[in-house]
Amino acid sequence: MSVKSAERRLFLKKALLMGGGFCTTSILAKYLTHCTAHFAHGNDMQPAVLPDVVIGRDDAIASDNGNVNVKESKITNILHAAVMQLTGSASKEHAWQRLFRPSDIVGIKLNCLSGRIMSPHVAIVDAILHGLKFAGVKDENIIVFERYNRELEAAGFRVRRATKGVQCFGTDELPQGGYDSEPQIAGSVGTCFSKIVSQMCTAIINVPVLKDHDLAGISVAMKNFFGAMHNPNKYHTNNCNPYIAELNSHPYIVNKVRLIVCDAILAQYNGGPGYKPQWTWNYNGIIVGRDPVAFDRICHTIIEDQRKKMKLPSLQQARREPKYISTAAMLGLGTDDLSKINLVSI
Repeated sequence: MSVKSAERRLFLKKALLMGGGFCTTSILAKYLTHCTAHFAHGNDMQPAVLPDVVIGRDDAIASDNGNVNVKESKITNILHAAVMQLTGSASKEHAWQRLFRPSDIVGIKLNCLSGRIMSPHVAIVDAILHGLKFAGVKDENIIVFERYNRELEAAGFRVRRATKGVQCFGTDELPQGGYDSEPQIAGSVGTCFSKIVSQMCTAIINVPVLKDHDLAGISVAMKNFFGAMHNPNKYHTNNCNPYIAELNSHPYIVNKVRLIVCDAILAQYNGGPGYKPQWTWNYNGIIVGRDPVAFDRICHTIIEDQRKKMKLPSLQQARREPKYISTAAMLGLGTDDLSKINLVSI
């Protein structure tokens, strides 16, 4: 093993193993498109319409005792296959090259609020790093980040401040991190962004978790960027609407996010955003996309379907419908109409 590979393994600790179970969502079944990629002699053959969202699921990701399987190759293969479908590419190399350039400085925004069990698994981040290598992005140009160093460490990531190799630190890490001194305006939102987002990165991979939120309804792709602003506490009224949508309309986000990779291995359908084991289930999936509105609408539907299965009221009945999704669609950030979202399952 090379020194660089050893460093990568030191940085990426082994993830916990999550449990089995496979749930087919009845609502999504109406909209799900089962596609087979057709390629000629290894050359990309672009479909007429690329998917908006790709869901990759496999029972083998999780084991019966609720622990994530240590087989990183399984997670890596699912992610690469999903990104190939998303980009209409014949190979994983071409797929990642369609999204990122060797000159990019890529920030990987995690969601580690809920501790190790309900945070993105290290194996998924490792798979993303594997993909970025295909695109030619240098390790030293990759920053894995969250709000706080302590959140990263609690989720199983090792904080790295080194100038060489993959970096991993929170916005609270100084002098590397910190927030901008001057606020930015996005609609009714006024905030100072993390310098990692505003100044350091040319591209961002958004890595949320599939989970419920006690105010916004769900906390998946768009809500994850509340962790990149200095004053998120100000923007939780009215189900976080229009604030989530307006925040995501800012150029720092809308112009930099190239890919969304949701850890949907263990998902939570109630009681979020903190980890509540009694309301979790093994979805056993990785969800990828580029349209944050379509992404959150699909994830909303998955959570609603599970709530229905567990005989809980809908989020609308619970007075926390994720209204921000429709607001984001009205702002032109993507598509929220299920009948118009091209969803692919692999």
